[in-house]
Amino acid sequence: MKKEDVPQDLGALGKITKEVCYATDESGKYTTQLSNGWDVKTTALDAAWHDVEERIAAAKQKVQNNEASPILFFMEKGLMDVQILAGYTGFWQWQVKRHLKPDVFNSLSDKKLQKYAEVFNVSIPDLKTMTIKAE
Repeated sequence: MKKEDVPQDLGALGKITKEVCYATDESGKYTTQLSNGWDVKTTALDAAWHDVEERIAAAKQKVQNNEASPILFFMEKGLMDVQILAGYTGFWQWQVKRHLKPDVFNSLSDKKLQKYAEVFNVSIPDLKTMTIKAE
C-alpha cells in the first residue's frame, strides 16, 4: 500500500492514539505511516467483541442455572481458557475443569477460592456472586 493510501478512518481508538502502518513511499521503499484507523478493522473488532459479550452472557446464564461455577463467568470476562487460568492459579488443568462444577466450587476452601479471587482481581464474596466493582 502506498503511503498516501493508508486508511484514515476514525477507529475505536482514533481519538486516543494512532496506529503505525507500513507503506511504500514515493521511491518504493517501506516506511511507517500513522493511521487514525480503518473501517474494515473496526467492523471486525466490533464483531469479535460482540462474540465475547455473548460468551460472557452465556456463562453468566449457566452459573445462574447452576450448570457451572462463577469461575466460568470470570474466565470468559477475563478472556481466559482453562490452560491460562491453570497457569495463573497454579492448579492443574483437570482441577480447574473440576472447579467449574457448582458442587465442587461450593466445597472449595477459602485458600483455593482466594487464588481464583486474586487472579480475577475480586474478593471471595464477589467471586461467589459474580460481582464486578467499577474501578
